[in-house]
Amino acid sequence: MSNYWNNQLMLPAEELIEAMTGSAVLIGQLLFNPVKLIFDNQSDDVVILYMSMDGGTTMIQWHTFPAAEAMIIDDDLYTIPKGTQFYGDGDGAGNFSISYFYLKE
Repeated sequence: MSNYWNNQLMLPAEELIEAMTGSAVLIGQLLFNPVKLIFDNQSDDVVILYMSMDGGTTMIQWHTFPAAEAMIIDDDLYTIPKGTQFYGDGDGAGNFSISYFYLKE
C-alpha cells in the first residue's frame, strides 16, 4: 500500500508583512517549514528580497520584485527551511507580504 500525505493537514502560518522604508528591513522569519509560499510586493516600487539562514549575518539577494509583482511557490516539500529570515529593500510606498502554508501531522 502506498504511503500518501493525506494524513497531514495543511495549515496557514501568520502572514509576514512589513512596510518598505528605503533600506533593508526584516519582513519576518519562517516559523514552520513551508509547502506553499506567496511573495507579494504590495508597494508601488521595486523591492529587492533577501534571505538569511544565519540570523541576518549573511544576506542572499534572492529576487528583485517589480512594483505589484507576486510569486507563488507551490507544492514543494523541499523548500525554504524553517528559521529563514526575509528582508526587503524598497523605496516605494506600501508593504511586502509573505504568506505560507505548512503541514501538520
